[in-house]
Formats: sequence, structure tokens, C-alpha cells
Amino acid sequence: MSDKELHQWITVGDLAERSGVTVATIRFYEEKELIWSTRTQGNQRRYQRAMLRRVAIIKMAQQVGMSLQQVKEAFEVLPKNKIATKKDWQKMSKKWQSELDQHIQQLLQLRQQLDKCIGCGCLSLKQCPLRNPDDQFAQESAGAHFQEVLMTLLNPPKSIPEQSDDEL
Repeated sequence: MSDKELHQWITVGDLAERSGVTVATIRFYEEKELIWSTRTQGNQRRYQRAMLRRVAIIKMAQQVGMSLQQVKEAFEVLPKNKIATKKDWQKMSKKWQSELDQHIQQLLQLRQQLDKCIGCGCLSLKQCPLRNPDDQFAQESAGAHFQEVLMTLLNPPKSIPEQSDDEL
């Protein structure tokens, strides 16, 4: 292997340090098939420097609430066990863009409407723009449906001593 080729490979510790994640995280990403490594004759992991870009994208996606499964699906467009070209990354970006746009819209909606929910405690109001679309109780009534049950659990009724037939 030439010096130039050797320079393209980094250790798990170097990848972790340069990426700002732990070695355990790098191994986890590899287990989830988001990144890959090769092994030396001494069975040590070596990563192509290109894995730095993948880890950076994974971290950014997680910071904005994207799941690792969504990242993995986006990465499926990229070549397996080979360094992605600029064209490959553009293809991935184009494919992933609509999903990211939808996520951005949801975050913007949450930001704009969150103050209407503070203190409400109910997911069943018909006018609630953030309500759970599968809320089965919304059809029955609006309001906090479990308030009575919760209050009963917190303050159980005091038992009334039974009266004998003689006292009636």
C-alpha cells in the first residue's frame, strides 16, 4: 500500500475523535450498517477518511430528530463499501430532500403552535392543530378524559362502613 493509500485510512479512535463521538458510537454506527471498516492483519478496524462525512451527516440528522433508520434509508442510494462521489451525494440529497422538507414543515408547525398547547394537557380537542390524528377519544368529547380516573387514583374515596340490618 502506498503512503497516499495508507493516509486514506484512519483508526476507530481517530474517527471518533475527529467526529466528536465515542468509539462505542462508531462501532454502533457500523453495526447498524451506516458506516463500514476493514480489518488489518492484527484485526484492528480501519476506516476510510470518507466515513467522516457519513458520521457528520448522521450526527446532524439526529440533532434535528431524524432516526437512524431514516439515515440508513437515505444512505442506500450511496455505493456500498466504496467512497461516494459528489454525484452520489447529490443523488442522495435529492432523494432525501422531500422527507427533510416534510420534517422541517412539522418542526415549523410545532414551533408556531406549541404555545396553544401549554397547560392544556389534552390531545382530544377538535381544534388542536397538534392533536394525535389517531385519538379515539376525540369523538366522545373534548377535554382531559382521564382526569376523573387520575383524581380517583390520587384521592381514593374513603370507604363507608357497612351498616347492619339493625341500623337500617
